[in-house]
Amino acid sequence: MVAPLGGGTASAAGGGKDDAAAGTASRRPTLRRGSAARAGLLEGRLAEITAVAERYLGPSPTRPYWSGAVVLAGRGGTVALETAVGKAVRYADYDAATGEAVEFPPEEQIDATPDTVHDLASLSKLFTSLLVVQQIERGRIELEAPAARYVPEFAGGGKQDVTIRHLLTHTSGMPAWIALYRHPDRESMLKALWEVTPTDPPGTVYRYSDLGLITLQLVLERVTGRPLDVLLAEEVTGPLGLTRTRYNPPADWRPRIAATEVSRPPWAGLDRGLVWGEVHDENAFAMGGVAGHAGVFSCAWDLAVLARTLLNGGVYGRVRVLSEESVELLFTDFNTAFPGNSHGLGFELDQRWYMGAMATPRTAGHTGFTGTCIVLDPTTDSFLILLGNSVHPVRTWRSGSAPRQAAGERMARAVPVRPAHGNAAWFGGTATASTSVLTLPALDTSAGARLTGDLWWDTEATWDVLRAEVSTDAGATWNPLPFTTRAPRGEDVERADGRVSGFNGRLWHRFAADLPSARSTVVRWRYTTDARYVGRGVYVGAQKVTAGNSLLYADARPADLARVNADGWTRERD
Repeated sequence: MVAPLGGGTASAAGGGKDDAAAGTASRRPTLRRGSAARAGLLEGRLAEITAVAERYLGPSPTRPYWSGAVVLAGRGGTVALETAVGKAVRYADYDAATGEAVEFPPEEQIDATPDTVHDLASLSKLFTSLLVVQQIERGRIELEAPAARYVPEFAGGGKQDVTIRHLLTHTSGMPAWIALYRHPDRESMLKALWEVTPTDPPGTVYRYSDLGLITLQLVLERVTGRPLDVLLAEEVTGPLGLTRTRYNPPADWRPRIAATEVSRPPWAGLDRGLVWGEVHDENAFAMGGVAGHAGVFSCAWDLAVLARTLLNGGVYGRVRVLSEESVELLFTDFNTAFPGNSHGLGFELDQRWYMGAMATPRTAGHTGFTGTCIVLDPTTDSFLILLGNSVHPVRTWRSGSAPRQAAGERMARAVPVRPAHGNAAWFGGTATASTSVLTLPALDTSAGARLTGDLWWDTEATWDVLRAEVSTDAGATWNPLPFTTRAPRGEDVERADGRVSGFNGRLWHRFAADLPSARSTVVRWRYTTDARYVGRGVYVGAQKVTAGNSLLYADARPADLARVNADGWTRERD
């Protein structure tokens, strides 16, 4: 079960359609707009997310990263940030010879609004995956069954052993992509797919592949007898009331849709001019706008409802679209054999390159080529949606995922870490490629002494490390200080090397360390980060050094705090 582990309080609207015996479904939150405080978030940090979106409207580093963007963030049942920046439609054309874009006249440009509909690109894969998991839940598809059981033609090219799980987790061994749009009709496109030969045996490699989700579309259509767009409307968007989520939006939606790319070779596969109101992806366009890997259009609020549904365990208000057990499959890593490529059924997990510090082993999300992303963190019951048109006017103007990562960093900081004891704790910061050192005053521990306190850490495993160190020669040499940690209701864990790294569950742990017998003992905490990513950081709080019945040091005593040397560490209440 993916139960909320934190977040603001909120009430849900009644029992679910299939929840007569579920009981708890009626108590799970539905969404409403509210303040940061109501969501249990820090207002200043949320404002920084908007600032990130605005910053990338400018040179990034030379051209704007995007023309416009919509940001939505929340926790529990409260959407605390919902804003738009820039333009949904700005450029009419692109001159490849000069590298300059031609803007629409100012009066024809369209501002982005929180309701702007975006081409989700690969976020569409999540909807396809949800539909597959629904059919697994209903017993019509088996996770470990070969896809050829449902679509016999798929066995061509040696794909007979590729399973539904392989397709959902991008471990099929198939190529990432083929140019289906170069074929004249659907029949020849499918023939090309049947003939695809895996470049690796299934289950032996992770390779992100659009072909896997196109195949799952065909499996769904064979099993249910319904086209994918009809299936999505009847099984997900209709029941959840997602009225602005669909394939092939009608023409009267166009003024509310963000434009994408001026599509011309050589940077694009097809010569279509400005793509606006039609799917950007060439293969999805060639397939009539309905494809398992791309083609869904949506807005931030609809995606927030989907996020809330999954964080609720598959239920929203009176509607259940997945069982709790099925939702658990979305947040469970099936790719443990491929470190760095954690993947649930459809959802990517623990990807710092766009999730930033929101990433945990169970944080789920996805990105889309047009500039979209969604991140769901069940650990803090929080969610972030970022919809940009970063291929407008052309894909070559942007690179990387810096805005997404930066937004994820700010959202992670918006979730407060309250001290377990006292009103403040030491925080080691979130700077990359840095070392922060917190040094306690020299103490006489010749009679023996013990250091205790609270410890909280969430770092990039292996690369970012918090070390406890001790010196008995006025800092001339430093040695690791072994200590133990204990999670709530847990047992002692020995840290013989005096260090912690990785994900600790975002819980405060108690720690204890025996100090050496010396006339002058100095303890320090040294936090080091590499140049790439950081987690939510490290906190040390409620420290005490005792010798028998004597209290030698305490964070709670202002005179003791005044003697602490804090280089890169700050006292924080949240």
